[in-house]
Amino acid sequence: MKPGVSIVIPVYNGAATIGALVEQLIGTLAPRYALEIVLVNDCSPRDNSEEECLRLHRAHPQIVSFYSLAKNVGEHNAVMAGLNHTHGEYVVIMDDDFQNPVSEVITLIEAIRESGVDVVYSYYAKKQHSLLRNLGSRFNDWMATIMLGKPRDLYLSSFKVINRFVVREIVKYDLPFAYIDGLILRVTSRIGRVQVAHHARAHGQSGYTLRKLVSLWLNMFTNFSILPLRAAMAVGFVFALVGLGVGVYTIIEKLTNPALPVGWAMTVVMIAIFSGVQLMAMGMIGEYLGRMFLSQNKKPQYVVRAAYEREEQRERA
Repeated sequence: MKPGVSIVIPVYNGAATIGALVEQLIGTLAPRYALEIVLVNDCSPRDNSEEECLRLHRAHPQIVSFYSLAKNVGEHNAVMAGLNHTHGEYVVIMDDDFQNPVSEVITLIEAIRESGVDVVYSYYAKKQHSLLRNLGSRFNDWMATIMLGKPRDLYLSSFKVINRFVVREIVKYDLPFAYIDGLILRVTSRIGRVQVAHHARAHGQSGYTLRKLVSLWLNMFTNFSILPLRAAMAVGFVFALVGLGVGVYTIIEKLTNPALPVGWAMTVVMIAIFSGVQLMAMGMIGEYLGRMFLSQNKKPQYVVRAAYEREEQRERA
Protein backbone atom coordinates (compact mmCIF):
# COMPACT_ATOMS: atom_id res chain seq x y z
CA MET A 1 0.00 0.00 0.00
CA LYS A 2 1.08 3.57 -0.58
CA PRO A 3 2.09 5.33 2.64
CA GLY A 4 -0.38 8.00 3.71
CA VAL A 5 1.02 11.51 3.50
CA SER A 6 -0.70 14.68 4.70
CA ILE A 7 0.57 18.14 3.81
CA VAL A 8 -0.47 21.03 6.03
CA ILE A 9 -0.18 24.49 4.47
CA PRO A 10 -1.13 27.60 6.48
CA VAL A 11 -2.23 30.21 3.94
CA TYR A 12 -1.84 33.93 4.58
CA ASN A 13 -2.17 36.31 1.63
CA GLY A 14 -1.01 33.45 -0.57
CA ALA A 15 -3.53 33.61 -3.41
CA ALA A 16 -0.80 34.25 -5.99
CA THR A 17 1.12 31.06 -5.16
CA ILE A 18 -1.12 28.52 -3.43
CA GLY A 19 -2.86 27.35 -6.63
CA ALA A 20 0.35 26.48 -8.49
CA LEU A 21 1.84 24.96 -5.31
CA VAL A 22 -1.10 22.61 -4.75
CA GLU A 23 -1.24 21.58 -8.42
CA GLN A 24 2.47 20.73 -8.38
CA LEU A 25 2.12 18.82 -5.10
CA ILE A 26 -0.70 16.72 -6.53
CA GLY A 27 1.09 16.09 -9.82
CA THR A 28 4.33 15.09 -8.10
CA LEU A 29 3.15 13.24 -4.98
CA ALA A 30 -0.25 11.69 -5.79
CA PRO A 31 1.27 8.90 -7.95
CA ARG A 32 3.67 7.94 -5.12
CA TYR A 33 1.63 8.35 -1.93
CA ALA A 34 -1.91 8.24 -0.59
CA LEU A 35 -2.06 12.03 -0.49
CA GLU A 36 -4.17 14.58 1.35
CA ILE A 37 -3.54 18.33 1.41
CA VAL A 38 -4.93 20.42 4.26
CA LEU A 39 -5.20 24.15 3.55
CA VAL A 40 -5.83 26.53 6.46
CA ASN A 41 -6.62 30.13 5.55
CA ASP A 42 -5.50 32.28 8.47
CA CYS A 43 -8.05 35.00 7.75
CA SER A 44 -6.01 36.56 4.91
CA PRO A 45 -6.95 40.26 4.75
CA ARG A 46 -5.38 41.49 1.51
CA ASP A 47 -6.23 39.04 -1.27
CA ASN A 48 -8.64 36.32 -2.38
CA SER A 49 -6.89 33.42 -0.64
CA GLU A 50 -10.28 32.22 0.61
CA GLU A 51 -11.72 31.89 -2.90
CA GLU A 52 -8.54 30.32 -4.26
CA CYS A 53 -8.43 27.67 -1.51
CA LEU A 54 -12.10 26.90 -2.05
CA ARG A 55 -11.49 26.55 -5.80
CA LEU A 56 -8.70 24.06 -5.12
CA HIS A 57 -10.94 22.02 -2.83
CA ARG A 58 -13.67 21.87 -5.48
CA ALA A 59 -11.16 20.98 -8.19
CA HIS A 60 -9.66 18.15 -6.11
CA PRO A 61 -12.32 17.08 -3.60
CA GLN A 62 -10.68 13.69 -3.01
CA ILE A 63 -7.33 15.23 -2.00
CA VAL A 64 -7.76 18.81 -0.77
CA SER A 65 -9.56 19.83 2.40
CA PHE A 66 -9.90 23.48 3.35
CA TYR A 67 -10.51 25.16 6.70
CA SER A 68 -11.25 28.86 6.92
CA LEU A 69 -10.41 30.48 10.26
CA ALA A 70 -12.67 33.19 11.66
CA LYS A 71 -9.77 35.25 13.01
CA ASN A 72 -6.06 35.64 12.33
CA VAL A 73 -4.25 33.48 14.92
CA GLY A 74 -0.73 33.26 13.54
CA GLU A 75 1.18 30.56 11.68
CA HIS A 76 1.65 28.11 14.54
CA ASN A 77 -1.99 28.12 15.65
CA ALA A 78 -3.06 27.76 12.02
CA VAL A 79 -0.76 24.76 11.70
CA MET A 80 -2.38 23.30 14.84
CA ALA A 81 -5.76 23.66 13.12
CA GLY A 82 -4.41 21.70 10.17
CA LEU A 83 -2.76 18.99 12.29
CA ASN A 84 -6.08 18.34 14.03
CA HIS A 85 -7.58 17.40 10.65
CA THR A 86 -4.83 15.19 9.18
CA HIS A 87 -4.96 11.42 8.74
CA GLY A 88 -1.67 10.49 7.05
CA GLU A 89 1.08 8.35 8.52
CA TYR A 90 3.48 11.21 7.80
CA VAL A 91 2.60 14.90 7.95
CA VAL A 92 4.61 17.52 6.07
CA ILE A 93 4.34 21.14 7.23
CA MET A 94 5.29 23.75 4.65
CA ASP A 95 4.66 27.41 3.80
CA ASP A 96 2.60 28.73 0.90
CA ASP A 97 5.36 30.91 -0.59
CA PHE A 98 7.06 28.37 -2.92
CA GLN A 99 10.45 28.83 -1.23
CA ASN A 100 10.59 25.07 -0.67
CA PRO A 101 10.59 23.14 -3.99
CA VAL A 102 7.91 20.48 -4.29
CA SER A 103 10.54 17.86 -5.14
CA GLU A 104 12.08 18.35 -1.69
CA VAL A 105 8.87 17.11 -0.05
CA ILE A 106 9.81 13.66 -1.34
CA THR A 107 13.29 14.12 0.16
CA LEU A 108 11.76 14.75 3.59
CA ILE A 109 9.30 11.86 3.39
CA GLU A 110 11.91 9.34 2.28
CA ALA A 111 14.33 10.60 4.96
CA ILE A 112 11.84 9.96 7.79
CA ARG A 113 10.85 6.55 6.34
CA GLU A 114 14.44 5.36 5.98
CA SER A 115 15.79 6.73 9.27
CA GLY A 116 12.92 5.66 11.54
CA VAL A 117 13.03 8.93 13.51
CA ASP A 118 9.92 10.81 14.59
CA VAL A 119 10.72 14.17 12.98
CA VAL A 120 12.93 15.34 10.11
CA TYR A 121 13.75 19.04 9.82
CA SER A 122 15.08 20.63 6.67
CA TYR A 123 18.07 22.93 6.61
CA TYR A 124 19.57 25.04 3.85
CA ALA A 125 23.03 25.66 2.46
CA LYS A 126 21.90 29.24 1.86
CA LYS A 127 18.65 30.84 3.00
CA GLN A 128 16.80 33.22 0.68
CA HIS A 129 15.06 35.16 3.46
CA SER A 130 15.33 38.87 4.20
CA LEU A 131 18.01 40.17 6.59
CA LEU A 132 15.43 40.77 9.34
CA ARG A 133 14.02 37.25 8.97
CA ASN A 134 17.50 35.69 9.02
CA LEU A 135 18.51 37.63 12.13
CA GLY A 136 15.24 36.68 13.80
CA SER A 137 15.78 33.01 12.93
CA ARG A 138 19.30 33.06 14.37
CA PHE A 139 18.11 34.66 17.59
CA ASN A 140 15.23 32.20 17.82
CA ASP A 141 17.61 29.28 17.20
CA TRP A 142 20.03 30.50 19.87
CA MET A 143 17.28 30.97 22.46
CA ALA A 144 15.73 27.57 21.67
CA THR A 145 19.11 25.95 22.31
CA ILE A 146 19.32 27.62 25.71
CA MET A 147 15.71 27.39 26.84
CA LEU A 148 14.34 24.26 25.18
CA GLY A 149 17.43 22.07 25.06
CA LYS A 150 17.51 22.04 21.26
CA PRO A 151 20.58 20.32 19.77
CA ARG A 152 23.01 22.97 18.56
CA ASP A 153 23.25 21.55 15.05
CA LEU A 154 19.47 21.47 14.56
CA TYR A 155 17.81 24.30 12.61
CA LEU A 156 14.14 24.76 13.49
CA SER A 157 12.81 25.12 9.98
CA SER A 158 9.12 25.58 9.22
CA PHE A 159 9.57 22.95 6.46
CA LYS A 160 9.54 19.56 8.20
CA VAL A 161 7.86 16.17 8.38
CA ILE A 162 6.52 14.49 11.51
CA ASN A 163 5.06 11.03 12.02
CA ARG A 164 1.61 10.11 13.33
CA PHE A 165 2.91 9.47 16.87
CA VAL A 166 4.17 13.05 17.19
CA VAL A 167 0.97 14.45 15.65
CA ARG A 168 -1.17 12.61 18.21
CA GLU A 169 0.90 14.04 21.05
CA ILE A 170 1.05 17.58 19.68
CA VAL A 171 -2.72 17.96 19.17
CA LYS A 172 -3.29 17.18 22.85
CA TYR A 173 -2.08 20.74 23.47
CA ASP A 174 -5.21 22.90 23.36
CA LEU A 175 -3.97 26.12 24.98
CA PRO A 176 -3.95 29.38 22.97
CA PHE A 177 -0.20 29.98 22.68
CA ALA A 178 1.05 27.19 20.43
CA TYR A 179 4.69 26.87 19.38
CA ILE A 180 5.06 23.83 17.12
CA ASP A 181 8.81 23.34 17.53
CA GLY A 182 8.55 23.64 21.31
CA LEU A 183 5.86 20.95 21.31
CA ILE A 184 7.99 18.69 19.11
CA LEU A 185 11.04 19.07 21.34
CA ARG A 186 8.85 18.34 24.35
CA VAL A 187 7.56 15.11 22.80
CA THR A 188 10.61 13.42 21.25
CA SER A 189 14.38 13.42 20.95
CA ARG A 190 14.39 11.18 17.87
CA ILE A 191 14.95 14.00 15.40
CA GLY A 192 16.73 13.98 12.04
CA ARG A 193 17.77 16.63 9.57
CA VAL A 194 18.27 16.76 5.82
CA GLN A 195 19.59 19.48 3.52
CA VAL A 196 17.19 20.81 0.90
CA ALA A 197 17.14 23.63 -1.62
CA HIS A 198 15.69 27.02 -0.70
CA HIS A 199 14.38 29.46 -3.30
CA ALA A 200 13.57 33.15 -3.15
CA ARG A 201 9.91 34.03 -2.62
CA ALA A 202 7.91 33.69 -5.80
CA HIS A 203 5.59 36.55 -4.85
CA GLY A 204 5.16 39.21 -2.15
CA GLN A 205 7.08 39.41 1.11
CA SER A 206 7.22 37.54 4.38
CA GLY A 207 4.29 37.96 6.74
CA TYR A 208 6.65 37.85 9.73
CA THR A 209 6.81 41.40 11.00
CA LEU A 210 8.91 42.43 14.00
CA ARG A 211 5.79 42.30 16.17
CA LYS A 212 5.02 38.74 15.07
CA LEU A 213 8.60 37.65 15.65
CA VAL A 214 8.51 39.07 19.18
CA SER A 215 5.18 37.31 19.80
CA LEU A 216 6.70 34.03 18.62
CA TRP A 217 9.69 34.47 20.94
CA LEU A 218 7.40 35.18 23.87
CA ASN A 219 5.50 31.96 23.15
CA MET A 220 8.76 30.06 23.35
CA PHE A 221 10.03 31.91 26.43
CA THR A 222 6.96 31.79 28.60
CA ASN A 223 5.05 28.68 27.45
CA PHE A 224 7.80 26.09 27.35
CA SER A 225 10.34 27.18 29.95
CA ILE A 226 10.58 28.75 33.40
CA LEU A 227 14.15 29.82 32.67
CA PRO A 228 13.17 33.54 32.36
CA LEU A 229 11.89 33.48 35.94
CA ARG A 230 15.07 31.80 37.13
CA ALA A 231 17.12 34.33 35.17
CA ALA A 232 15.20 37.20 36.79
CA MET A 233 15.91 35.70 40.21
CA ALA A 234 19.61 35.36 39.36
CA VAL A 235 19.82 38.93 38.07
CA GLY A 236 18.08 40.18 41.21
CA PHE A 237 20.55 38.27 43.39
CA VAL A 238 23.53 39.69 41.45
CA PHE A 239 22.27 43.26 41.78
CA ALA A 240 21.54 42.71 45.46
CA LEU A 241 25.23 41.78 45.87
CA VAL A 242 26.22 44.86 43.87
CA GLY A 243 24.02 47.01 46.11
CA LEU A 244 25.60 45.45 49.21
CA GLY A 245 29.07 46.14 47.82
CA VAL A 246 28.20 49.76 47.02
CA GLY A 247 26.77 50.17 50.52
CA VAL A 248 29.94 48.80 52.15
CA TYR A 249 32.10 51.01 49.93
CA THR A 250 30.07 54.09 50.86
CA ILE A 251 30.40 53.37 54.60
CA ILE A 252 34.15 52.83 54.37
CA GLU A 253 34.56 55.98 52.28
CA LYS A 254 32.62 58.02 54.85
CA LEU A 255 34.56 56.59 57.80
CA THR A 256 37.96 57.25 56.24
CA ASN A 257 37.04 60.78 55.17
CA PRO A 258 34.15 62.20 57.23
CA ALA A 259 34.28 65.52 55.39
CA LEU A 260 33.76 63.89 52.00
CA PRO A 261 30.18 64.41 50.73
CA VAL A 262 28.60 61.25 49.34
CA GLY A 263 27.66 61.90 45.71
CA TRP A 264 24.00 61.98 44.73
CA ALA A 265 24.87 60.71 41.22
CA MET A 266 25.70 57.26 42.57
CA THR A 267 22.40 57.18 44.44
CA VAL A 268 20.39 58.14 41.38
CA VAL A 269 22.17 55.58 39.20
CA MET A 270 21.66 52.75 41.69
CA ILE A 271 17.99 53.60 42.15
CA ALA A 272 17.51 53.61 38.39
CA ILE A 273 19.27 50.25 37.99
CA PHE A 274 17.38 48.52 40.78
CA SER A 275 14.05 49.95 39.64
CA GLY A 276 14.69 48.74 36.11
CA VAL A 277 15.53 45.24 37.30
CA GLN A 278 12.43 45.13 39.49
CA LEU A 279 10.15 46.34 36.67
CA MET A 280 11.66 43.80 34.28
CA ALA A 281 11.06 40.96 36.74
CA MET A 282 7.52 42.15 37.48
CA GLY A 283 6.77 42.41 33.76
CA MET A 284 8.02 38.86 33.22
CA ILE A 285 5.87 37.55 36.06
CA GLY A 286 2.94 39.53 34.68
CA GLU A 287 3.43 37.90 31.24
CA TYR A 288 3.25 34.45 32.82
CA LEU A 289 0.19 35.37 34.88
CA GLY A 290 -1.55 36.96 31.87
CA ARG A 291 -1.05 33.85 29.79
CA MET A 292 -2.31 31.68 32.63
CA PHE A 293 -5.40 33.89 32.89
CA LEU A 294 -6.12 33.71 29.16
CA SER A 295 -5.64 29.95 29.18
CA GLN A 296 -7.96 29.49 32.16
CA ASN A 297 -10.43 31.84 30.48
CA LYS A 298 -10.58 29.36 27.56
CA LYS A 299 -9.21 31.66 24.88
CA PRO A 300 -9.51 29.50 21.74
CA GLN A 301 -6.43 28.29 19.92
CA TYR A 302 -8.31 28.87 16.67
CA VAL A 303 -11.90 29.07 15.44
CA VAL A 304 -12.94 27.40 12.19
CA ARG A 305 -15.57 29.48 10.40
CA ALA A 306 -16.10 27.04 7.53
CA ALA A 307 -14.79 23.52 6.83
CA TYR A 308 -14.64 21.97 3.37
CA GLU A 309 -13.49 18.40 3.86
CA ARG A 310 -12.42 15.72 1.44
CA GLU A 311 -15.07 13.34 0.12
CA GLU A 312 -13.52 10.45 2.05
CA GLN A 313 -13.85 12.37 5.32
CA ARG A 314 -17.48 13.23 4.62
CA GLU A 315 -18.27 9.61 3.82
CA ARG A 316 -16.51 8.45 6.98
CA ALA A 317 -18.50 10.98 9.06
